[in-house]
Parts: sequence; structure tokens; C-alpha cells
Amino acid sequence: MTPSPEPLIDAHAHFYHAGAGRTDWADVNAARFRAGDQMGITYHVASVLGSYGFTSPTYFPSPEDVTTGNDVMLDLCAREPDRVRMFVTVNPNYPVHALTEIDRCVARGAIGIKLLASRRADDPLLDPIADVAAARGLPVLHHIWQHRRREWPSQEISDGADLARLAERFPKANFILAHLGGGGDYMHTFPAVVDCPNIYPDLSGSGVDRGMLDAAIEALGAERLLWGCDLTMCTGLAKLRALDVIGLSARDIANIRWRNAARIFPPNSFPRATRDTRSVTGSEPA
Repeated sequence: MTPSPEPLIDAHAHFYHAGAGRTDWADVNAARFRAGDQMGITYHVASVLGSYGFTSPTYFPSPEDVTTGNDVMLDLCAREPDRVRMFVTVNPNYPVHALTEIDRCVARGAIGIKLLASRRADDPLLDPIADVAAARGLPVLHHIWQHRRREWPSQEISDGADLARLAERFPKANFILAHLGGGGDYMHTFPAVVDCPNIYPDLSGSGVDRGMLDAAIEALGAERLLWGCDLTMCTGLAKLRALDVIGLSARDIANIRWRNAARIFPPNSFPRATRDTRSVTGSEPA
């Protein structure tokens, strides 16, 4: 495909590392960059999820694995300053370690916080993290299952209603609702979060139903949605192509592609996007 000249921010990306139990980890990372170049991704906003279950559970990573993963991301950002940005991953079951990691990684350039399914989104253990996020202007990307109907093994899963309760407690913090196309009933998510303007669903996830994006825009508006890929790039590509054919204005497409991300992340997080906007939508996010 020929990428659009319009900036494109992947607000939900992941990279692997040598301690993640995969011998092909470097090849997977290189493939993400190649695919990103073909798709026209300006910035990958990424996290590492501990050891991805290799030495501690994926959704309950140990403090040691959290620190190792964050170190990997810090090094990657240093090597790729023009195309990688970082979420600092934390496990709220270790609150002192979580806050220490946020301080450490933000001091070295992290621009957001990543929460896994380590504790339900409305649990009070998340409050200190949300408080720091609000004070520092760091969006929180929270792992979400669309409409939680039962418990799932090896994780404490949350849905939009759970995240809404946290967002209502911290109206000055911004929350990214992960993978709108990721499991469950996304139509349940829209009414659950519609009254929480500080919740921004990302479009990643394996679901690529016809009408999903139309329904999301009708329910929440283009100013509330973020484009993203998650672990795989193919479904992000499907939604990227869909944006061009469902009748959106150029400005709405730009909002989803990059302007909303530029608005909710700390100022100047994406200089190549905000400096080099080669489209009819204007040069700076509203």
C-alpha cells in the first residue's frame, strides 16, 4: 500500500525482548518497524509487558520483570528517538514499585502508563497511579475486555463499565480503553463510557466487524477515538483502510490518525507529527 502523507500515531503498540522466551523476538520487532513504514506510522507508542509470561505471569508480572521490560523500552526509545515513544508498564499489586517505576521512566522520557489485567480497573489500588497520571498529564492505557460477563483465568479482567468508574473518580486523568475490537461486545462499551469524556477507546484488536467504526463514531465522535494496532499489525491495517471508506471528513480521519493522541499525551510528545502535517486538516491539534 502507498501510505498517506498524513501523520499516523499507533497509540497501542508492543515490542518483545530477549527475556520474553522467543528466539525470534528481534525479527518480530523488525517486522513491526517494516510494516509500520509501509503503513506510514509516524510514531509507535509502545510498552513491554514484563516477560510476556516467560518468567512471571503475563498479567501479574513480577517487579523484576516489570523493571526489565521498562528498561528494554527505555533503550529502544534511545535508539529510535524519531519513531518510538514509551508507556511505562506497572503492576498495581506492587504500589510502591509502580510509583517508583513511573517516576524513573518519566524522568527518561516515558509519556504514558500501561496497566494490564493485574487488578480490576475500578479497584482502589489503582487510585495512586491515576492520581499521578492526572498530576503529570500522562494518559493511562488500560487492558480491557469488551463486556465482561464472567471471570477469566490468569487475569483480573475489566470492561468499559469498570474503567468508567475509575475515570469518574479521576476526571483530570485521561484513560485509553484498550482494543475496542478485542473480545466481547463492543456495543456494550459505548453506553458504558459515553458519559466519561476522559476515556478514549483505541481501535486495535482482532475484531474488524463491518459497522464497528461507524457505531463508535456515532456513539462517541471522532474526537474520542485513537488508532492503534496492539501486538499484531494486520487488524490495525484493516481499520486504517476502513477509515478512508466510511464517509468521514478529512478532519475526522486526522483526529483518529494522530490529532487526538497529540492532544492527550504530554505536549511535544510527537514533534514529527505536529511539525510536518501535510494535509488539509491544519498544523496543530486543537
